[in-house]
Amino acid sequence: MVCLVSRSGRELQRYNSAGGRQVVGCIPYRYKEDIEGNVSNKLEVLMVSSQKGQALMFPKGGWEVDESAEEAACREALEEAGVTGTIEDGLGQWNFISKRYGTYYEGHMFPLLVKEQLDLWPEKTLRRRIWMNVAEAREVCHHWWMKEALDILVRRLTPQQYTNL
Repeated sequence: MVCLVSRSGRELQRYNSAGGRQVVGCIPYRYKEDIEGNVSNKLEVLMVSSQKGQALMFPKGGWEVDESAEEAACREALEEAGVTGTIEDGLGQWNFISKRYGTYYEGHMFPLLVKEQLDLWPEKTLRRRIWMNVAEAREVCHHWWMKEALDILVRRLTPQQYTNL
């Protein structure tokens, strides 16, 4: 059973030694299927709209003290995009200034190979989710550091897997 309520509040929020808020996100991905359900080598990634606008990004949010970075990434994917799957080795860490708050953040990103897409999820009424190819995602992604994480993911995959993006 899936919890249909997002975590809220910052009581459990992690901060780094410099006082920067730590956030964790993931790049949900899959390989496109043809009409007969055969999996191709064409990579698709899932983006979500921001809560208060139309900007597109990968699911991300606060990393809390009672969870690992991987658990936080999976939780954000479920809350914001309604997907579950297999979390993979981290793509890296980025430092950036939050446009909304004007403070430094530390962002961590992970790939998530999607195994299930839910019809109901906690932020369904707040966000749109859109599957797209890598080139489209790179063009519309709202955050430079998420674009860099996407580039790392694409390079990590074998040449056969991403030659037909």
